[in-house]
Amino acid sequence: MSGDNVLIAVCLVLVAVSATVAVAVREPARQALVLSVLGLALAALFTVLQAPDVALSQLAVGSALTPLLILLSVRKVRRRGRRPDGDEGARR
Repeated sequence: MSGDNVLIAVCLVLVAVSATVAVAVREPARQALVLSVLGLALAALFTVLQAPDVALSQLAVGSALTPLLILLSVRKVRRRGRRPDGDEGARR
């Protein structure tokens, strides 16, 4: 096996492991962090496969933007769940 094939195999294993962990984790905040790691692994795989434009897009969207939006959504839902029952319409 050449050096490139070994690097591709390592990246594929990282992608498979991080995707499996992302599915197995139950808490949404931790899922978002694992999803970010999955995005980094995919970006590394795309870089090894000589697709730098796809890797940059994956870094921006898959590793940064999507997990950030998930974390912000989870935060908003948790805040809304802590409010007293009589205060639902006050902050719309």
